[in-house]
Amino acid sequence: MPDASHPLTGGTTLGRRSEGRQRGDSRTISLFMRKALLLYNPLSGPRRSRRVADVEAAGAVLRAAGVENRAAATPGPGEASEQVKEAIALGYDTIIACGGDGTVHETLQGLVGTEVALAVIPLGTANALAHDLGVPLSPAAAARALLQGKPRRVSAGQVEYRDFSGQSSCRYFTVAAGIGVDAELFYKLNPAAKRHLGMIAYYVQGTRLWLTHKMEHFQVEMGEDGSRQTAQVSQLLAVRIQDFGNLLRELAPGASLERDDLRLVLFHTRSRAAYLGYLMRGLVGARWRIPGIEWRQAWEVECQPIDSTTGQNSRIFVEADGELLGTLPARVSIVRHAFTLLMP
Repeated sequence: MPDASHPLTGGTTLGRRSEGRQRGDSRTISLFMRKALLLYNPLSGPRRSRRVADVEAAGAVLRAAGVENRAAATPGPGEASEQVKEAIALGYDTIIACGGDGTVHETLQGLVGTEVALAVIPLGTANALAHDLGVPLSPAAAARALLQGKPRRVSAGQVEYRDFSGQSSCRYFTVAAGIGVDAELFYKLNPAAKRHLGMIAYYVQGTRLWLTHKMEHFQVEMGEDGSRQTAQVSQLLAVRIQDFGNLLRELAPGASLERDDLRLVLFHTRSRAAYLGYLMRGLVGARWRIPGIEWRQAWEVECQPIDSTTGQNSRIFVEADGELLGTLPARVSIVRHAFTLLMP
């Protein structure tokens, strides 16, 4: 039953460590988790009507293994980080993001710089981070996999940008940051269509952009090993994971959470055929080299509109982990050993 008095909004007690021991219905005992918060967004992703049941199924598996846990719904955009901070103050050692990459993204903001671990139960639309980690898509199976997980300190991406009120802002990311066409997709994506159609909504909007969007060049300056290089591109991806799953699969060969840098995908071209060819190579698992598109490793990249003297907000958008953030100018960098990730 809901516990309205608990400081974590929407909290529901899913179990106590002693209860799990008394039941003795799980032979798997986590070597790391002792007290976990299951954080979920009740309004996003598919299967919203089953969201609470899915979270409770995961919590039951953890409880049976002796892990004290509580579920909490996020009350609104941007508030998950405060819930994470409250949980840390209450002694939670693991925060489990029950949702998609957006829920993981919001959760991460409160975890960077702490020793508390981030874990994932995939209940979202794309679930890119879960695909990369090999987390099962079933909530109960995902929870069982986490019980065998090992904590690992990993680096995070960081993107500094101009928000839609014109102020400088900053976010961390685990999957990728994008500037250009992909961020335009998230700007134009209809939230209702995403909820009802899932990945199909992405494919439909992506096709529409491919057919109609006027691609604009912007300037990038990349830094690695003390050297800096500049270029003009129509799209930049700064990627941290290897396997996105779904149709994208290996979007940026060489990207990995094991690395302490960014894998950049630079689109020097405005060719629609080149964009389509790049997506197709991921779909069929090919290693094609597409003219006008290159891969690089970097620690940081600064992005500016070509004409930055007008004083007006750029219409080139910035996203991270599928969340629309703002516009140029932007700086994407790596924060080494930024947070702990529980890897199955």
